[in-house]
Amino acid sequence: MLKPTMFRNLFFISIGLILINSLEIKAQNINDALRVAIPGLGSNARALGMGNSYIGLSDDGSAAFFNPAGFGLLKRLEFTGGLSHVNYNNDVEFFDNNTSYSNSNTELNRLSFAFPFPTLRGSLVFGLSYHTTKDLTSAVKFDGFNNGTTSQIQDLNEDTFIPYDLFLTDSVFNTPFLGRLNQSGTILSDGDIHNWTFSGAIEIYKNLYVGLNLNIITGNYKSDNQYYEDDTQNIYQDVIAPEEPDSRDFQTFYLNRILNWDISGWDAKFGILYQLNNDARFGLTVQFPKTYNIKEDFTVEGYSEFNTGFRTDLSSDDYSDAVEYDITTPFELGAGFSYNFKGLILSAQGTIIDYSQIEFEDVASLGPTNAENINRSIKDDLKSVVSYNVGIEYNIAKTGLRIRGGFFVQPSPYQGDPSDFNRKYATAGIGFLTDETIGIDVAYAHGWWKDFGDNYGSNVSRTFQDITSNQFILTGIYRF
Repeated sequence: MLKPTMFRNLFFISIGLILINSLEIKAQNINDALRVAIPGLGSNARALGMGNSYIGLSDDGSAAFFNPAGFGLLKRLEFTGGLSHVNYNNDVEFFDNNTSYSNSNTELNRLSFAFPFPTLRGSLVFGLSYHTTKDLTSAVKFDGFNNGTTSQIQDLNEDTFIPYDLFLTDSVFNTPFLGRLNQSGTILSDGDIHNWTFSGAIEIYKNLYVGLNLNIITGNYKSDNQYYEDDTQNIYQDVIAPEEPDSRDFQTFYLNRILNWDISGWDAKFGILYQLNNDARFGLTVQFPKTYNIKEDFTVEGYSEFNTGFRTDLSSDDYSDAVEYDITTPFELGAGFSYNFKGLILSAQGTIIDYSQIEFEDVASLGPTNAENINRSIKDDLKSVVSYNVGIEYNIAKTGLRIRGGFFVQPSPYQGDPSDFNRKYATAGIGFLTDETIGIDVAYAHGWWKDFGDNYGSNVSRTFQDITSNQFILTGIYRF
């Protein structure tokens, strides 16, 4: 069973944080932290085609994402570039009504260089890379009649002046609109997280490589959330809203919340790779905590409409603000191996992440009490998980062709979630490499999982979501 404390409110995004006329200021929610803490899929087609099982392989420029020690395997100058396309689909059930919605993004996702330096023995390789680490595209659409006695109007009435400004409540915060409304809305989200990476690797002993990444993080995120409550069954046809004679025969309450993030930060990653007899490789990585600085702009617009022609709009200046804070993610410990048997490469890896160690920091604009509350909720509701990846690649002799397949799972970070909420991906790919010089790789990943979101409260206006994600990556490589 899903515990009520698992607050996964996709729709009530930070609204209380910046309401200047609010009765109570609320903190960020757990989803804001998980948005940056859950690992992305990276930007390399060969790796994705093998289920991102690459810690124990990492013999190209994507070592900047998977295992920096892999740079030590490169013997020639290497340039790589790539494109990606993501399509996010969400089938939503909301009060027995089903709605489908999708969103997509196409972008340049990789440019990287690797520079091997001449050495008397061993290897010394440096790398420079720009690559997309995570795509933040998503979509939700819902539409259904809530026959219960709750509404967003009532919920906002508890801690903001929004219903009062829209003539939906009186001066002592009593409202006649007690549920039985049609609730609908859409949320379109997009954005990316990118790394600008400097990498170095050295062979410290025969076939034993160590490497380090230093990453500068940039990115952006935008969520456009439109929400409606409509009296579709004329339940409030004869009701006069408080303190305004023209506000009778209520029709519509509309709220539009636009969240913009400017993301920056930094992190480091350490890796070890050992090659045994040119057939097997073993890798270990330590991803140090990532520090994300979030500069957030939040805008709220809305209106109420009545059948008399009376309409009132919110002043967005009263309900808009900007704040700044940091999110620190936990350590990630990874281990993997690969084995090459006559052109057939098998690869597997596992990664440990303790999401309960996520923290909001430097949150003066949120208030210390609110920061403590959200960090306490993170401790209470999130858990440590082990993700796993498996992959295979077969090199067709004398053709330069390579075919690939893989599978991986990113477990849900919430305590008590069933396995349906784990993110599962099946992948496939094909590549061509001529004379170990010019190559092109294409990969496809199909992901699927379930989720839910509350418009307000807990399980009184909830969407049940069936999510699928389809990602294509094209990567080109040239070795000098």
